[in-house]
Amino acid sequence: MSVVEISWLQLALSLLFILLAGAASLYYRLRMERDLLVGTLRTFVQLALVGYVLQFVFDLEQPVLILLLYLWMLFWAAHAVRGRVDEDDISILGPTFVSMAVAFTLMTALVTGAIIQVEPWYNPQYFIPLGGMIAGNAMNAISLALERLLSGLRQQRAEVELILSLGGSWQEASQRLRREAIRAGMIPSVNAMMTVGLVSLPGMMSGQILAGIDPAQAVRYQILVMVMLVGATALGTLLVVNLILRRCFTRFEQLRL
Repeated sequence: MSVVEISWLQLALSLLFILLAGAASLYYRLRMERDLLVGTLRTFVQLALVGYVLQFVFDLEQPVLILLLYLWMLFWAAHAVRGRVDEDDISILGPTFVSMAVAFTLMTALVTGAIIQVEPWYNPQYFIPLGGMIAGNAMNAISLALERLLSGLRQQRAEVELILSLGGSWQEASQRLRREAIRAGMIPSVNAMMTVGLVSLPGMMSGQILAGIDPAQAVRYQILVMVMLVGATALGTLLVVNLILRRCFTRFEQLRL
C-alpha cells in the first residue's frame, strides 16, 4: 500500500474548518476568534518545525543527546502541569519534573529495550515518539490529580486539621484526599481502555494503517501503547501526588495551604 501524500496547497483547504469555527464564534459571540487564529498559526509553525527537528533527531546515535532531548520534553511537560494547577503556596515544577524524569525515562527504556527489543534501546525513532506519548498523557493525568488534591486540602482544611490536632499524622489526615486525587488522575486512562476500538480508532493505530502497516501489527502496537500509558499514568501520578502532598505539610505536621 502506498501513502497518499498531502501537499501544502491541499492542507490549506483544511482551513475551511477553522473558518467555520470562527464564523460560529462570531455569530454566537463566543470571543474565541483570536484563540482560533493563534492556535492555527502555532499548529502550522510548531509542527513544521518539529518535522525538521525529527529529521535531525532520527539521525542521532548518541544516547546522551537523545536522553537530554527527552528530558527537555519532560521539562516542558512539567512546566505545562505547573501552568494548569493554580497554586502559589507549594512548589510544583521541581517535584513534578524529577518524578517524570525518573519514572518516564525508565518506563520508555523498558518498553523499547525489553518489550519491543529495539537495537539499540535508545533508537530515537522509537524512544522519542513513545516517550512523548507517555509524557503527554501523564501530563494531563498529573494535572487532574494535583488539582483534585490541592482543592481537596483547602475545602477539607477543617477536617484535616482536626485529625492533626487529635494526634494523627499528616499521612492519616490526607489519606482519603490522596486516594481521591490518584483515582482522578487514573480514570481517563482506564476509561480510554474501556472504549478503545468501539468509539474511534486510536491515533497511533490510525497513523500506522494510513502508512500502510499491516492492521494486525498496528493493533499489537496500539495494545502496547494503551497498557504502557496506563502504567505510566499510575506511576507518574503516584510519585507526583506523594511528593507534592508531603510539601503541603511542615516538619511539625502543620498544613501549609
